[in-house]
Amino acid sequence: MSISVIEQAKIQAQVLVPLVKALQAELGEARANALVRKTLGDLYRRFGEEFWRAKNEPDLAVAVSSAFKTYARDDALAYEVIEQNQDVFTFDVKRCAYAEFYKALGEPELGFLLVCTADFAAAEGFDPDIRLTRTQTIMQGADHCDFRYRRVLNGPTKGSVNDADDLSCPDSLCPDGIRRGRRNP
Repeated sequence: MSISVIEQAKIQAQVLVPLVKALQAELGEARANALVRKTLGDLYRRFGEEFWRAKNEPDLAVAVSSAFKTYARDDALAYEVIEQNQDVFTFDVKRCAYAEFYKALGEPELGFLLVCTADFAAAEGFDPDIRLTRTQTIMQGADHCDFRYRRVLNGPTKGSVNDADDLSCPDSLCPDGIRRGRRNP
C-alpha cells in the first residue's frame, strides 16, 4: 500500500522546514519564500498537468473530487461538497490534518507556503479553463478553507494572472511582499 499524502507531507517537513528557515535567514523571508513558492509551484503545476492528462475526464467535479480524495486519505481532511457538476466543484474543508500538523510544529506560515499554495499551482496545470478561487484557509486561522473550482470558457492562458495573485496572504509569504485584499468567490 502506498503512503498517504499527509504522511508524505510530515516526512517532507522534516527536511523542508529547516531548509526553508535556513533560506529565510540567509536570503531574507520574502526572497526565500518567493524562491520556494516558484520552485514548488513549477513542480505542482507539472503534477497537475500529468494528473489532468492521465485522468482525461471532461466532468470537472469527477476529476477534481478524485484528486481531492487522494489528499483526504487517512482522515487528513473533513470536507463538505457545496456544488458539483460538469463545470463546477466547490467545497469547504472543515478539518485539516495538514494545518493541525504545521500548527503543532509552530509553523503555520510554512505550512501555508509548503502545502496550501500548491493547490493553485496544481489547478493551473489542470487546464487553462479551470480556475480555483480560495479566500481563506484553516492554516491561516480561518474556520474552514473555501475551495471553488470552475470551468471558465475562454479563460486565462497558462502562466497568466489567476486568483492566487488576489489571495490574501501574510506579508512574508506573498511573492512580492505586497499584502493583498481578499477576493469574493
